[in-house]
Amino acid sequence: MRIAFIVGQFPSLSQTFVLRPIIGLLDRGHDVEIFAHSPGKDPMTHDDIERYRLVQRTRYLNTRADRATGMGRFAKRAGLLIANFHKNPKAVLKTLNVSRFGNSALSLGVFSTVTPFLDKAPFDILHCQFGDLGKLGLLLKDTGLLRGKLITSFRGYDISSFTNRHGEHIYQDLFSRGDLFLCVSEHIKAKLVRLGCDPRKIIVHRSGAEVKKTTSPLSDVRSNGMIRIVSIARLVDKKGLEYGVQAVANILKRRRDFEYNIAGAGPLRDRLQSLINELNAGDHIKLLGWKTQAEVAELLKASDILLAPSVTTDTGDEEGIPGVIMEGFAQGLPVVSTYHAGIPEVVKDRQSGFLVAERDADALAERLEQLIERSELRLAMGRNGRAFVEEHYDIDKLNDRLVKIYRQLLDGELPHIAPQFRISPGFS
Repeated sequence: MRIAFIVGQFPSLSQTFVLRPIIGLLDRGHDVEIFAHSPGKDPMTHDDIERYRLVQRTRYLNTRADRATGMGRFAKRAGLLIANFHKNPKAVLKTLNVSRFGNSALSLGVFSTVTPFLDKAPFDILHCQFGDLGKLGLLLKDTGLLRGKLITSFRGYDISSFTNRHGEHIYQDLFSRGDLFLCVSEHIKAKLVRLGCDPRKIIVHRSGAEVKKTTSPLSDVRSNGMIRIVSIARLVDKKGLEYGVQAVANILKRRRDFEYNIAGAGPLRDRLQSLINELNAGDHIKLLGWKTQAEVAELLKASDILLAPSVTTDTGDEEGIPGVIMEGFAQGLPVVSTYHAGIPEVVKDRQSGFLVAERDADALAERLEQLIERSELRLAMGRNGRAFVEEHYDIDKLNDRLVKIYRQLLDGELPHIAPQFRISPGFS
């Protein structure tokens, strides 16, 4: 199959949920091309980016013409049109249809957007990796540049803060003309249905972990007396890290036999560091900055507890399900998290970890302290989490499932794929 992935930034350290399916498809012999709006801004990349030469497979949609302004932008787009008209005259003429595209046609905006696709052989599947990218798939359909199937994945912000900002009808055209919609949780599926998407066109397809590359410890051999709590996240509001810091500082009033490491970067770094300093917790709470995927794996391996205190932001932004939870489970870590979005679908309270209400630093502290005190509880919960992710979140199994979804759709039917697992009454 020829498959196009439409993404925002590429490569991006935090988006292993995009990288791993691409690699899985390539390993299975499929032809994958990547179309990104902009290059990633991370100071480092995954080793697999170079190993699979993925930058060479990537075309960027934000052209120099689009970065210009006013008449300069129009002149650059006109030059681009003259240089590329021969590649696909029929499609280029469709981009100039003012009755259909209005000012975007007059300004050559539609043409500029689809230029990277003009000389491409037909794709069987065009897979938009976030809901707000689905409009590009529709544009490619309208200009005749997509004759295959259009799939759109929904992952979190695109069905929370984005719809709050743009209105609940923002996806109606996509729901009508898109061929299939994937989402990472039942929580998001329910939102899609509420917004008007046909439930028969929705499949819950979760983001996997590299289970086979990790091993869970059989005994409590990690810490040598010092318990290590870890969070791995972008430093943004919805990760709830300030509540993690407050919880740990609360415990530090009673005991000092642990440390808390936060790996990641983002706009809240200075604010978090100020909070750590204000709470006099700098000796036990460290902001580690960006880490490669290999470094993240080593950090998890050396830790005892994973803390993921996610929250819904003031703008309504939500997680899907943080991928680091599955990475932590794969390493045999118990998880302390919140009743947020799809998290309760994977963290079973009191079995593979603890769940508390959002923004409740005292409850986080209580649950963390239980795990600090009881090594047997950490191990038992870690084993339960490892068993769960082995069965339901193995990326190899999920990539096989994705190929099956693609093939069924290409065979002219809505995919009839069994759920990865059913949410039982035991899940809160």
